[in-house]
Amino acid sequence: MFWFLALAMVVVVAAVTLAVVGGGENEVLPEAAPQHLVDPLPLSRPVSRADIEALRLPMAPRGYRMLDVDDVLDRLAAELAERDARIAELEAALAGAQATAVGGPDLFEKRPQHERPDDEEQGR
Repeated sequence: MFWFLALAMVVVVAAVTLAVVGGGENEVLPEAAPQHLVDPLPLSRPVSRADIEALRLPMAPRGYRMLDVDDVLDRLAAELAERDARIAELEAALAGAQATAVGGPDLFEKRPQHERPDDEEQGR
């Protein structure tokens, strides 16, 4: 009886192996069409927070498509560099305007408070 069960188990394992590996027609799955970026970042205006939140990158077999990710990161880097340059320009203009202001108190400069005159100097 033991030999019969061992032989039956070997036959079942061999049949399953043949069915999975080499049995039947060898159909190859068709190549999936690559996904493309559906919602690209707008080219006609600066990128906003809503654009980034709505952005969905297409998936590839091993994660995200590198070309799409690189395009998005390049665009965001250019936008950030442009904004940083504009901020630096505005800060320089503000500093220049503060330096040339005439008669206006400088908000960042502390002035010493005048000492109170003694009673003798007031003529009392």
